[in-house]
Amino acid sequence: MKKTSILKSFGAVLSIFFMLLGGISVMAQSPVVKNVVLVHGAFVDGSGYRDIYDILSKKGYHVTVVQNPLSSLADDVEATRAALDRQDGPTILVGHSYGGSVITEAGDHPKVAALVYIAAFQLGEGESALDWAKTEPGSPKNGILPADDKGILYYDKEKFHAGFAADLPKAQTDFMYASQGRFAAAALSAKVTKAPWKTKPSYGIVATQDEAILPSIQRKMYKKGNAKITEIKGSHAVFISHPQEVADVIIKASKEVK
Repeated sequence: MKKTSILKSFGAVLSIFFMLLGGISVMAQSPVVKNVVLVHGAFVDGSGYRDIYDILSKKGYHVTVVQNPLSSLADDVEATRAALDRQDGPTILVGHSYGGSVITEAGDHPKVAALVYIAAFQLGEGESALDWAKTEPGSPKNGILPADDKGILYYDKEKFHAGFAADLPKAQTDFMYASQGRFAAAALSAKVTKAPWKTKPSYGIVATQDEAILPSIQRKMYKKGNAKITEIKGSHAVFISHPQEVADVIIKASKEVK
């Protein structure tokens, strides 16, 4: 009887051990960071993140989409910091295009665990988006018009589809053109004062068919910024045309943060 009792006790201990081991395994596979803040760039608004929002939300992420005023880099950083203040813990901060400038300046926020750049400007201290844009001749398909008398930039209607989002239906890009934000030119030349990617993990998505920020410039910025690079065959609007692939990079970042 004693031997049987000992064996039963030993079996119970083993069961508990394997249950605990299984729990640890599940925990190891679960994302460490569940908060995601998405920051849009110029000539668009936060609604472009809808598909990525849906994908991440269905996986249990708490997603916040910032609506940048696009009136200055400082104003956009303030809007992003306000969103970060409302998070309940570590957060993956994501920026598209000019939004890369914003997340770089705001990325020193204590709740930011990692940064994800989507066809975006990953800048160093004292650098601006314009500095990097001027390192190579622009694409003839790029349709950013000269600033108007109020210092506002708009995108040319005739070039919006080919230059901004060639892999989306033209009917969709016509609407995007019609709803583009009022973007202050000074925001492009504003220099960031921080480079949080020096101490926090960063991920860079290269849109290989980008006519707005050339893929070669993206690669150079990401390499300089020590980002983990993923290349996606898509236009500058890759976050709209390839939401799953972009979401996969965000999910990867959330699971790799230590």
